[in-house]
Amino acid sequence: MKLGLMLGYSGARMKLPVELVQRAEALGFDSVWTAEAYGSDAITPLAYLAAVTRRIRLGTSIMQLAGRSPTMAAMQSATIDELAGGDRFVAGLGVSGPQIVEGWYGQPWGKPYWRLRDYVSIMRKTFLREEPLSHQGREISLPYTGEGSLGVGKPLKSILHMNPNIPIWLGTGSEANVKLTAEIADGWFPLTFVPGMMDFYRPWLEAGFSRAGGGKSFKDFEIQASVVVTVTDDVASALQRMKPGIALYVGGMGHENKNFHKDMMIRRGYADSATRIQELFLAGRKEEATAAVPDEYLDEGALVGPAERIRARFRAWEGSGITGLTLVCNSEDALEIMADVAR
Repeated sequence: MKLGLMLGYSGARMKLPVELVQRAEALGFDSVWTAEAYGSDAITPLAYLAAVTRRIRLGTSIMQLAGRSPTMAAMQSATIDELAGGDRFVAGLGVSGPQIVEGWYGQPWGKPYWRLRDYVSIMRKTFLREEPLSHQGREISLPYTGEGSLGVGKPLKSILHMNPNIPIWLGTGSEANVKLTAEIADGWFPLTFVPGMMDFYRPWLEAGFSRAGGGKSFKDFEIQASVVVTVTDDVASALQRMKPGIALYVGGMGHENKNFHKDMMIRRGYADSATRIQELFLAGRKEEATAAVPDEYLDEGALVGPAERIRARFRAWEGSGITGLTLVCNSEDALEIMADVAR
C-alpha cells in the first residue's frame, strides 16, 4: 500500500510542516499532497518542498480548474516537475463547487463534465508538444475566438520541453465524472471513500476503461483514498474533534440543492443524518449540526485509537481496492505507526 501525506491548505497563516514531510519521505512515503480553496494555493508550497525533498512525489489534491487555465495548469505542473528533478509531480484536478467557482473565481459553473474533458485534453497536448496547441471543445477552445476576442490568437507550442508523461488525476464523485476519470485520467481521488465502496464504483470505472480502449484497466490506474489518522487512547474525543469539519462540508459547503459532500454522505447510507445536518447548519444552528454527525460515520473513514486499534482497522483498507492511502495527520507518531502497518 502506497502512503501519502495530506497537507491541505493553510488556515489564517501559511505554515508548511517541512520536517513532517521530510520524515514521511525518510519513512518511505510515496507522496505528499497540497490543496486549495479560497486562501493559499496548491502549487506554491510544492515548489518549496521540491527544494527540500529528493524522492517523494509532489501532488495537488486538488488544483481547482477555475483558478487557472489548462495551459497555466500544464505550465505550473511542468515547472514543478522540472525543479523537482523530473517524474515527481502529479497534477491532481477538480472542479470544486459552484459557490467557489462563481463566487471566488468569477467563472460560470458551466458543464463540469465537458470542462474536465477539455481541460485534460489541453494539458496533455501542452505536455506532448507534438504541434502548436489548438483545441475546439464544448467548454474550452484555443485559440479563443469568443466574445471580446480580437481574432488574432495563434496556436503556440510550449517553450519549455516538458515531461510528456506527467500524470493527471481527477477528484470526482458523480457517475458521469467517475466514468470520465477512468477514461481520460491516470488516477482518481474518490470522495469520502471507505472500505466496502469499491463494489459500488467498480462498474463505473470499468465502463470508463472500456471507453478509453487500448486495454486500459485497474492495472494502469491509481486510486488514492484519504483517511484521518489520530493516535490516542480516547477514541470518542478524537471523533468529536472531527465533527465540526464534517458539519461544515455536509451542511454548508455548497448550495442546499447542490452539495457534493452531502450527496457522498447519503451514498454511504446516512441520508437522514445528512439531511438533518444540512437543515441545522443552514438554520444557523451549527453546534446542533455538529452534534448530529454520527460517530460511526466518522469512524468508518478514519484510523483512530491506539496503535493496536489502528493496525487492526487498517486491514480493511488494504483489501478495499485502492492503490494508495493519503493520511490526514500532523504527528510523527502517526506517520511511524502507519509506515510500520503498511509494510
